[in-house]
This record gives sequence, C-alpha cells and structure tokens, in this order.
Amino acid sequence: MADEVVIEAKGLTKAFTETVIAVEDAIFQIPKGSFISLVGPSGCGKSTLLRLIAGLIDKTDGNISVRNAEVTGPRKDIGLMFQKAVLLEWRTAIENVLLPNEIRGDVGPEAKQKAWDGLQLVGLKDFEFSFPRQLSGGMQQRVALARLLQTGADIMLLDEPFGALDEFTRERLNVELLRIVDDPEITTIFVTHNITEAIFLADKVFVMTPRPGRIAAMIDINLPKPRTIEMETTPEFNALIKEVRDVLSGHLDGAPL
Repeated sequence: MADEVVIEAKGLTKAFTETVIAVEDAIFQIPKGSFISLVGPSGCGKSTLLRLIAGLIDKTDGNISVRNAEVTGPRKDIGLMFQKAVLLEWRTAIENVLLPNEIRGDVGPEAKQKAWDGLQLVGLKDFEFSFPRQLSGGMQQRVALARLLQTGADIMLLDEPFGALDEFTRERLNVELLRIVDDPEITTIFVTHNITEAIFLADKVFVMTPRPGRIAAMIDINLPKPRTIEMETTPEFNALIKEVRDVLSGHLDGAPL
C-alpha cells in the first residue's frame, strides 16, 4: 500500500441544525490504494461523511481535502455508488453504464469498449442489452458498479451498496468487489452497518459513534489477501469482530443498530 495520503480530514464537522450534528471533529488520513470501511449504528453520520468527501454537501467546520486540495464540490476523480442501483428503467445495461460518458459528451468507440469490458468485469457477460426489469437485484448492483468504474474515478465511495441484498448475493459481490478494486491506484471507502462485511473488505475499519458521529477507533485489518469467505470462521476474524463490537458497545447506550 502506498504511503501517499489522498484524503485528509481535520476537525471535520457537519451540523444540520444546532441540535442535529451528524459528524463531529473527524480527524483521519486515507492512503492511496487503501480500502476503508466505515461502520457504525444507523444514523451515526456514515453517509454524511461520505457525502462530505464527495463534495455533495458543505462542511460546517474543519477541513476535508483530496490530494491536498480542499473539497469545495464534486470532483471528477471521485465516484459514488448508492445503496440502490438507480438505473434508468428505459435503458439497457450498457446504456446505463455509458451514462457518465453521455453527460460528458464523449460517447465514442473507446468509451463503448470500456463499458463493454466493465460489464464483463462485473460478471454480466451476455446481459449487456438487458433492461433493469430483466435483472435481479444483485445484477442491477453489478451494473451500477460497472457504471462507477466507467467514470474513471480512482477514489470510489460506496454507500451500503449491497445492504438490500440477501446474504449469499452480498457475500459473492463482496468477493467480486475486492477483485475489481485490487489496484494500487484505486482508493475505496465503503459504508456499512454490517461488522462482518466491514472487516472482510477493509484494510482499516473506522468505527463511528452514535450521533454526533465521531470516529471512535481506526482498526487495522491484518488479514491475508486475497480474502475468502472461509476466513470469516477463523479465530483471527472473530477477534476482530469482538474488537469492533467492544468499541461500539462502549458508545451505543441504546442507540439503534
């Protein structure tokens, strides 16, 4: 993993009202090529933190920078994937993937080939011309992931993208995601409330407290790669689950998971 810091927060705070503080005094550095999981109870500010990094909302205080430049709005080098696939129902899979190119006005042969290759990469060979209604939920999320890759962004923010899927499909997509982002140029931040998923995916897990959301711990995940589902039954994995749970338990005080 490279030592270059691509994302840095210093005292980052977002308050929606005087009494609703979603993120408070977040301080962290994220190295290039790393995979960070954000885990915490519902409503703790995970998604808000992601949107602050993406430049979709303004901070209240502190600083958030990407490549030493303050974030003041959306950036071309940052891509965001939501919990729902958000596909256009009247467009085929490949047409949905090409949407970022259409917005930029560069739908040429190279872009089309990249979209085609992206769908192959996420395991959707032979489904390029299928409409969303013809695809399962997991397949729709694969299209959304291919669309994210199509943007060319090397900072990928994923906001509980597999949260609505069944456990088996989620496990398969987690393995696929790690294969796809196994690139020293790609930095990934993944939001989840699932502790097992957070640990399985990450190089480091940021554990957030209930609102006001603070980063209570940054836990290194020193598990070998490539990761396999079988690792989830090992003593090392269970010890990490306990470590994350212990941090959360120390801050929950009845907050909903």
